[in-house]
Amino acid sequence: MNNNLSSIFNRIKEHRLLYNLALMGLIILGMALAAHFIMQLGTRHGARRTVPDLSGIGLDEARKIARANDLDLHINDSLFVPTYEGGIVLAQLPEGGVEVKPGRMIYITINSFREKMVPVPYVAGRSLRQAKNMLEIAGLEIERLVYRPDIATNYVLEEYCHNKPVLASSRVEAEVGSGVTLHVGVEEGESSTATPFLVGLPLKEAKGRLWESGLNIGKLHFDEGINMLNQKDARVYAQDPVARHYTSLGDEVDLRLTLNEKKISRESKSAQEAAQVLAKEQQREQERLDSLENLQLKALLSESTPAEGEHPAQDNNNSEFFD
Repeated sequence: MNNNLSSIFNRIKEHRLLYNLALMGLIILGMALAAHFIMQLGTRHGARRTVPDLSGIGLDEARKIARANDLDLHINDSLFVPTYEGGIVLAQLPEGGVEVKPGRMIYITINSFREKMVPVPYVAGRSLRQAKNMLEIAGLEIERLVYRPDIATNYVLEEYCHNKPVLASSRVEAEVGSGVTLHVGVEEGESSTATPFLVGLPLKEAKGRLWESGLNIGKLHFDEGINMLNQKDARVYAQDPVARHYTSLGDEVDLRLTLNEKKISRESKSAQEAAQVLAKEQQREQERLDSLENLQLKALLSESTPAEGEHPAQDNNNSEFFD
């Protein structure tokens, strides 16, 4: 066997071109094998780590667990959730249980120790829409609308934050996301409003639509699986009263929210159909009232108009006087 290999090698050496080609092939093969093994070592091919579930764990402890599993931690974001302690891990990516290579970066969201404080803008004397926009720009929202008799409907009369009045001269601060109570005027006879269509909207946008319509947020019902972290992704799939229902300014509207896209699509179609039926009923009722009003007006006009050949009482009295 060795003699055969030696004979083949000697023959190749006798052919210079063939010898050079074989030598080049061996060099390329060797380089490819070396690069492969170096990459294997560099990427630790085949080595896997299971990402630990860090949710609900303090930041210091989470770092220790990450180091023990040959993983790196990076704080990607922070939120303020009052129900959790400061520094607690709220979310992570990749999630716990996923297999990754050693040295992988784990991005976490932690709970901040305190929410940022912002000045409360003075919005009294402005329209409800302007007041809402000013509060949102400041990082605040409306907690409740309280309507009081006034000549200017939907203009802010007074403003309260944490049950304390906000005045033009005061310097009130509140945590980002806090609510402000607004006392709003309503003129007699203008207290009715229609509920807006809210199905399919996220909670923040649904709240804005209600406040612009002069209505308050009622009870919130969240489907299973919705928490403080994914709440912003949930959308309304049902509301009570339904859209286009006429109610009084300051009344409450209850909302149901879900993360289920199919449920939202199904309920949105049903809600639209119900709103159209209600709109037609309201139109028929308005036409009936208009018709009744026209009949009453005609009756009044016929009673006040003298019949043909008759003279007003004043003419009869005048004729008697001249007689």
